Amino acid sequence: MSAEDPRLIVETGMAARVAAIVEPVLEGLGFRLVRVRVTGASGGGSTLQIMAERPDGSFTIDDCEAASRALSPVLDVEDPIVEAYNLEMSSPGIDRPLVRAGDFDRWAGYEARIEMAVAQDGRKRFRGIIEGSGIIEGSAGTGARLKRTDVKGDETPDVVLPIEEIGEARLILTDDLIREALRRAKAAGRANEDDDDFDEDDDGEDDFELPEPDNENDPSDQFVVVRPATPRPVRTTPVPKKLKPGRTTGGPRGPKPKGPGRHAKPKPTR
Repeated sequence: MSAEDPRLIVETGMAARVAAIVEPVLEGLGFRLVRVRVTGASGGGSTLQIMAERPDGSFTIDDCEAASRALSPVLDVEDPIVEAYNLEMSSPGIDRPLVRAGDFDRWAGYEARIEMAVAQDGRKRFRGIIEGSGIIEGSAGTGARLKRTDVKGDETPDVVLPIEEIGEARLILTDDLIREALRRAKAAGRANEDDDDFDEDDDGEDDFELPEPDNENDPSDQFVVVRPATPRPVRTTPVPKKLKPGRTTGGPRGPKPKGPGRHAKPKPTR
């Protein structure tokens, strides 16, 4: 866990066990864990999604491959998930989750959707423009400052939400967010080769051809590497065979007893 900017929005249950295993490995590679999620049904249909990034927020397809190769043997040894599963290594994407106080500072000025794990004034869902993070008055906790865009009536537009009590927070995909994400990727020298529509005019203004998102949850600009499930041995209880009428169990089968049948011929006598 990064001591400078630790994750404050964390997992529970099985995902938390996986996070404790993979986070030190990712940090050894120079990456930061964003989120762990386990989805799907049991019995071989599960997907383990691990989302990571570099400290500057970038994460290339090569980074995905490197992280996946490093994590696969560790997960096989630790075996935190009993059944077979697919390992999905991915970047955060543009409409990324926000899990650290630094995420709320880095993306101040952009709109986010927040779902609280603990209700605030009887409300769990908030939507608004991020205004950074800061210490909550009267406590040692860190809060996310938000100017709500979903206010109704006389509700207060400015709120401070305790980050450790947030269940999930993520950016909302907008044209402004896409422009800024592409600009940061270019500045980091890790822009995707598919972003050839990015150009700079003679007037110094950045020119983008923006993709048309199908919906707000479209994980645009997200790299994903999937490794197939590793079969896990499954013990089965042998089902006893149906016995023919009159046959019993209890010992090994031997030769059938010999003896005269109904149509046996009598042996000749001397």
